[in-house]
Amino acid sequence: MNKGELVAAIADKVGLSRGQAGDAIDAAIEAITGALKKGDEVKIVGFGTFVVTNRAAGEARNPRTGEKVKVPASKTPKFRAGAGLKDAVNAK
Repeated sequence: MNKGELVAAIADKVGLSRGQAGDAIDAAIEAITGALKKGDEVKIVGFGTFVVTNRAAGEARNPRTGEKVKVPASKTPKFRAGAGLKDAVNAK
């Protein structure tokens, strides 16, 4: 499912126009992104948790030349699925 299909599904489910559903999705993504930028966790009960983790600096190899390259430390967003989402995916 891509963003357009998600917008259509939400618009049909809730009875909004596709424009309104798209705006709602964009607002939710902006809110989650803003919270993660500040270092906050975003917990959606029954769905999961978005967190930011620190990735240590290290070394990698250029596959073409075999040369070692230094990779700087960085932050990366991660998602941990909640019990409700796991149960829904594993339901038979």
